[in-house]
Amino acid sequence: MQVSFVASLALLFLLSFASAAPAQGRPASVAVDTVATMEMSETTAVFGEVVSGRQSRVAARVAGIADTVIPRVGDRFSEGDVLARMDSELFEIGLAQARADVGVAEAGIGAVDARVERTEKAFRRAESLRANSTIAEAQLEDRAGDYAEALAARREAVARVEAARTALRRAEYEFENATVRAPFDGVVVDVTTQVGQFVAAGSEIATLVDIGAMEVEANVPARFVDALGKDLSVEAFTDAGGALTLRLRAVLPTEFSATRTRPVRFELIGAAETAAIGQSVTLNLPISAPRMVTAVPKDALIQARGGWQVFVAVDGKAEPRSVEIGAALGDRFEVLSGLAPGDRVVVRGNERLRPGQDIAPTPVAPVAGEGPGGDGAASGAPAQDEGAVGETGEPRRQAAAAPRD
Repeated sequence: MQVSFVASLALLFLLSFASAAPAQGRPASVAVDTVATMEMSETTAVFGEVVSGRQSRVAARVAGIADTVIPRVGDRFSEGDVLARMDSELFEIGLAQARADVGVAEAGIGAVDARVERTEKAFRRAESLRANSTIAEAQLEDRAGDYAEALAARREAVARVEAARTALRRAEYEFENATVRAPFDGVVVDVTTQVGQFVAAGSEIATLVDIGAMEVEANVPARFVDALGKDLSVEAFTDAGGALTLRLRAVLPTEFSATRTRPVRFELIGAAETAAIGQSVTLNLPISAPRMVTAVPKDALIQARGGWQVFVAVDGKAEPRSVEIGAALGDRFEVLSGLAPGDRVVVRGNERLRPGQDIAPTPVAPVAGEGPGGDGAASGAPAQDEGAVGETGEPRRQAAAAPRD
């Protein structure tokens, strides 16, 4: 019985060895990516806030009773759209009166002109007669006085016409501005006037925000301000994970002595429909000039004895390399030593590799729009069971066999 049991164990061992031998002889299937050269600049995270680049408390220009109030909170208006109308009956009456006053004043000019012409002729005739001693000096003075009075009356009539025309322009202004219009494209965020309410000149009707002019203001440490170049583009992220593209507009000439920071304004580039005034964002600001570096995919890094290690595909075998890494570059890390541009590194299946093991490498297909610009870099987040990077952005430390001598 005992001999039979031992024989059975031996048979099972031989069968398992026979089935394992072919598997051990096959090359390990792995995914590889290429070590690339990339441009990088060191960045620092700075907190900012979305602010309004243009916000207006639209006011009435003339006093009156609100006859129509159109906007509701959240409504969008284009420049020139009607927001409210005042009761215009009184303005129409004032406009008609002003037009009539202009007509009266202009008619008075004609009467005065006739008087000027008559008195001037009498004065000229008196001058001729006085030269021949036909009339007395007193008569000449009377004719001259009449002529001067006529000229003064004409100047007064002209001034009266100008005054009437000025009053007409005022009446037209009041009538036209009895309708309150949007000064620019925007969204209504507050309405402060209701129908039937008396509105004084200068009183607020509604608050309008130009969502196309939103900006981000960030308080940047003063020591980093010199690294901010003109028209610098930076990325920003909201608390919800949304991405925004910003462009530097202005570094304000003020500094907060308590924090040694300066307010910097950035324009929002592209659609900003998801942005809201007061929203907090995190900006990645460059703090050094761009430089070219060698970068390795994060998924290629595994923790080995004494530091970080990658497996390089060389002539169908897995060659271990110890590497020194620097700053993170998206889904890659800067390589300080150990690798060269063009090296093909294993990014999947590297956790179980042994130095010198035969491998069957398959290139990682890049995802459009991601990776370091067409160099064949791996894109997207690594799989949970295969990635080499933790949630903090540092390479994930994994248990891996140390390089063999």
